[in-house]
Amino acid sequence: MEELSSRLRQQVRKRLDWSQDIDEEALRGIIREEIAAVATRERISIQQRVTLEQRIYNSLRKLDILQELIEDDQVTEIMVNGPKVIFYERQGEVHRYPYSFASEEELQDVIQQIVGRNNRVVNLSSPIVDARLEDGSRVNIVLAPIAIDGSAISIRKFPKEPLDMKRLIQLGSITREAAGFLKDLVAAGYNIFISGGTSSGKTTFLNALSSYIPEEERIITIEDSAELQLLNRKNLIRLECRNANMEGVREISIRKLLHTALRMNPTRVIVGECRGEETIDMLQAMNTGHDGSLSTGHGNSPQDMIRRLETMVLMGTEIPLMAVRQQIASAIDIFIHMGKTKDRGRQVLQIAEVTGVEDGEIQLSVLFQREEELIKKNELLHTEKLQRYRGVDKCFGESEKP
Repeated sequence: MEELSSRLRQQVRKRLDWSQDIDEEALRGIIREEIAAVATRERISIQQRVTLEQRIYNSLRKLDILQELIEDDQVTEIMVNGPKVIFYERQGEVHRYPYSFASEEELQDVIQQIVGRNNRVVNLSSPIVDARLEDGSRVNIVLAPIAIDGSAISIRKFPKEPLDMKRLIQLGSITREAAGFLKDLVAAGYNIFISGGTSSGKTTFLNALSSYIPEEERIITIEDSAELQLLNRKNLIRLECRNANMEGVREISIRKLLHTALRMNPTRVIVGECRGEETIDMLQAMNTGHDGSLSTGHGNSPQDMIRRLETMVLMGTEIPLMAVRQQIASAIDIFIHMGKTKDRGRQVLQIAEVTGVEDGEIQLSVLFQREEELIKKNELLHTEKLQRYRGVDKCFGESEKP
């Protein structure tokens, strides 16, 4: 079927007039004619005809064999390891996809479709690119021969309807008490940084957390590839960085966008992810009147995230380490750490307050902690330090189950 599909696809391409736009019905008509021409000789059943028509159509107008996975709402991750090996993640479990591309050329066609829609370029001279699909899914592409076994595509899908905090509570990602606590902090203008590993739910949680920002405030989001889904925001500007290309288009970096954003009268600045020298600009924005700003970064724990922030700041400027630590402690009020648990859920593992610098080290005070032995019960335990924020004399007990 794969060989037949590839052959029919080439026949259809030969018949198309690429100088004109062809509507969907006309294209499907040509595909049906080509299938009918070989149906008897190849002994193609009615069901196989339907499958072939859809596959050929998807290869020309959509993302070929990946389209079925794209349209499956239960699939959260798609991993293409060359033309012949494809995996996907559904409900936390990774499966091998039974279909594959007929050749590296067909895979390259899909790649060029993706980057073309994003006004980006990927080729031998620039073989790595980040992009997104029309539905907002995040895409990373590495071309062969950099990817030795064939071009690689990694697609991170997001829900069509962004998960709000109420839904995250129902899923056990966070308790009702912790969510209410964070709601108070966001409304009060605390600067919050979300850390976690790859696919730990940082962007999803940032989306949910941003719903607590008062509606009248002006928000500017800055991202490498636009992923945030801030809903019902009237005063919102979304900025996305741009790569340079061979045609003379200059790079627009996150650092450049941060400089520009500070001249646009923002109430809050949201940086999708800090991953390099732009970290110093993000910290300075938080330290210069833009209270309530949010960002994310990759780290194994809040303590590890602090070390990474120090390193990333030093990538962009030469200042003493102690001055860097003072900047971080002054800029960030709260760290939220996300992670995958044993039951493959994405949950808040820790919420910690930055209390300052002592003996040359940034100090953290843990406010909420998910204990490892209680993960399966989806319970979030927290310390008595919550009393300082709530102004009450009691310590909260076991969280209310949704």
